[in-house]
Amino acid sequence: MPAPVIVGTDGSGSAGHAVAWAAAEAVRWHRRLHIVHVAQIWPYQVRRFTPAEEEERVSRAGRAVLAEAEATVRDRHPDLRVTAALAVGPTVDALGTEAEGGLELVLGHRGRGGFTDLLLGSVSLRMVGHSSVPVVIVRDGGVQDGEVAVGCGLGGEDHDVLAHAFAAASARGVRLRLVHAWQAPAEAEPGPPADEERIDDERRVRLVAACAPFRERFPLVEVATEVRAGHPVSVLAQRSRKAALLVVGTRERHWPAPWLGSVAHGVIHHAACPVAAVPRSK
Repeated sequence: MPAPVIVGTDGSGSAGHAVAWAAAEAVRWHRRLHIVHVAQIWPYQVRRFTPAEEEERVSRAGRAVLAEAEATVRDRHPDLRVTAALAVGPTVDALGTEAEGGLELVLGHRGRGGFTDLLLGSVSLRMVGHSSVPVVIVRDGGVQDGEVAVGCGLGGEDHDVLAHAFAAASARGVRLRLVHAWQAPAEAEPGPPADEERIDDERRVRLVAACAPFRERFPLVEVATEVRAGHPVSVLAQRSRKAALLVVGTRERHWPAPWLGSVAHGVIHHAACPVAAVPRSK
């Protein structure tokens, strides 16, 4: 059975945008939509220590959140197959379990928790670092029918990232833009300045070669390449303003938190469109 699109909801406005986006995504991919709500039982955390009346109250509220989300989706997409699940426990663990085997996990950029001035909800950010499947962080607004953009390195570690990006562009029937940003070493040797045009051309050739196997698998996907000098986060954030989806990889090698990565972390915070964070194979 094809892997479903998973979406987490807590009933917030941000989660509502995520559910709507995920439903449209499931239609594009011809997949089932699976809606998940995690009931918080804090401060008990362990279910056997939770008073029965408290568990019933939390479960009843969770079922109401799921019912509302299901009704909204069925109203917009009556032919879409929709399932739902109520989980109880630590949010990240529960979402991770529900997402296993899914096509992707879709989350809003901010939930009902505190610290509302933060750019991104803590649950969404933690899921990006721990999920075994791609996690899509959905922001409100942005273009709807633009191209798919993907941030690419040249070290050969982006196979899973490119695979997801090509498939996403194919499902949407839109152009895929491969974006590579490079920076001169901070301690450059004395001499003439770097020939940016030559470096761009050399890296573009390598970028085209890296995506060649995927162009064979997705011959109908139009591909554009963009190589620019600059910080990857800045370059990708600028490109996100004209994209419907930005795809990046996690688990970068040269960052103290290898499960997420500096570029992925920065892009998720600053992108103007939904961001799909794809785990790189270890």
